[in-house]
Amino acid sequence: MSTSPRRDRIAFVASPSAEAQAAQAQLVSMYGTCDPQDADVVVALGGDGLMLQTLHQQMRSGKPIYGMHRGTVGFLMNEYATHDLHSRLEAARETVIHPLLMRATDIYGEVHIHHAINEVSLFRQSHQAARLRIIIDERERMSELVADGILVATPAGSTAYNLSAQGPILPISAALLALTPISAFRPRRWRGALLPDNAFVVIEVLEVDKRPVAAVADHDEARDVRRVEVISDKTIAIRMLFDPRHSLEERILSEQFGT
Repeated sequence: MSTSPRRDRIAFVASPSAEAQAAQAQLVSMYGTCDPQDADVVVALGGDGLMLQTLHQQMRSGKPIYGMHRGTVGFLMNEYATHDLHSRLEAARETVIHPLLMRATDIYGEVHIHHAINEVSLFRQSHQAARLRIIIDERERMSELVADGILVATPAGSTAYNLSAQGPILPISAALLALTPISAFRPRRWRGALLPDNAFVVIEVLEVDKRPVAAVADHDEARDVRRVEVISDKTIAIRMLFDPRHSLEERILSEQFGT
């Protein structure tokens, strides 16, 4: 008979906002706290920005992360409550996600390697639209995309900037990535593509001197890039915890119906 994993030792982390700091102080007084490296679970207090920061910091630790909403946007967070936290953590359901690995080479030959939980995006750096070549699994799929940019989004990130760019919402368990153009000018009617999550995506920048492009993995930016490689990093498994009645799967499904 399987037993529930230990979630007794809690590390609380919080955003700098007064609301999040007050919540942290209250919870620490009730449950104590410990260093994240010694914890069974990390509880993040804030909004989605703090949650992404915590997920990046704990990316290789293997520790489950449970967020409680004490910020602005809280799509990745559970509802905030102080009572019976140990029981909530024991009952929480785990969702495992894999980040994207970005390898961007700039015009000087420097290589920038970063991980992204939501998306890897390419943006024009000047007033001129970017000209991009798209290669999937070493096969050219589009010789020229003229647009403000393009992004590769994970299921977890499909409801973030990807959705604002008119990209599709992906179920969290879908073995897919969304390839979504940003304000495409040519081909004018191209709306992007769904790719298997093991796809090797390469985006080459055409006219790098005339039309400079930046690449961003969540919040890590490389400027003046000429080639960006993106692949799902299956060597990293990020564990997120959600209350049973408010799982990430349910939130993403509800988002598709506008609820």
